[in-house]
Amino acid sequence: MEPTKLEKETMIAEVLEMDYAEEIIPLFTAIGMHCLGCAAASEETVEEACLVHGIDPDAFVSAVNGVIEGLAAQKAQ
Repeated sequence: MEPTKLEKETMIAEVLEMDYAEEIIPLFTAIGMHCLGCAAASEETVEEACLVHGIDPDAFVSAVNGVIEGLAAQKAQ
């Protein structure tokens, strides 16, 4: 089963494999993370990428997980 919750320690490469990746990737690009598939990004954690882009990692992870939870709830209906 694919991961369904984002953690600060989640590797960027893992984000591409997550449930709802198509829906959450735009959240990353909206804050300037445009190269999720590049070699350097694949070796970064979400926390590291957030810090590089001047984003609070805790707030970002919480926001993304809120979207994931909403999508999972819609799917369960």
